[in-house]
Amino acid sequence: MTEAETESGGIRVLLVDDQELIRYGLRLVLEAQPDIVVVGEASEGDEAIRAATRLRPDVVLMDVRMPGTDGIEATRRLAARLPETRVVVLTTYDLDEFAFGALRAGAAGFLLKNTRPDELVGAVRAVHTGDAVVSPRVTARLIEVAVPHLDHHDGDAAGDGLAALSPRERDVFIEVGRGLTNAEIARALHLSESTVKAHFGRILVKLELANRVQAVIRAYELGVVGARR
Repeated sequence: MTEAETESGGIRVLLVDDQELIRYGLRLVLEAQPDIVVVGEASEGDEAIRAATRLRPDVVLMDVRMPGTDGIEATRRLAARLPETRVVVLTTYDLDEFAFGALRAGAAGFLLKNTRPDELVGAVRAVHTGDAVVSPRVTARLIEVAVPHLDHHDGDAAGDGLAALSPRERDVFIEVGRGLTNAEIARALHLSESTVKAHFGRILVKLELANRVQAVIRAYELGVVGARR
């Protein structure tokens, strides 16, 4: 593992992948940006947890398939230990059940390893500010695979689950479940983006969710959003 101790005010990123070449490529892309600094690397889960505990990165790019402690368990432990650190899971396949497990464990997003460099950079910036990092296309594919395994509720149960939300918060929650970004929701509901962010923050608190991806999953579990076809 290589680490860079830095006082930089940029977004601090930790790279976790068992392939050195992948880490090297990610580092090249990210460090070309003036507002992002790679503060460390790790090749497996336990090493990642130690590095994150010491370096306190803003964002961890986490491979899910690694020898030893895999990305799912590492994500679960990081989410519990360092809730302020945002974990984005990386995988080769968009229908990776390991990736879904990591999202359920508390990851803030999901990216394919063949993501374009500009999308990777945008994702790091987005997750750092609490916005979505899972594109609607990938969200749709991921949820389609996961839907048969979710605990669906009937209409009455769904109503009970959403009872804490105001009518407008319910509207925002449904659009989040459909994979829309804050900007897209703002346009769809004729709200300002700052208002959407405020509603979404209250939704997370009221439904006891950690992040946007968990909100998408909960929308499907409650049956307020149907599977895409």
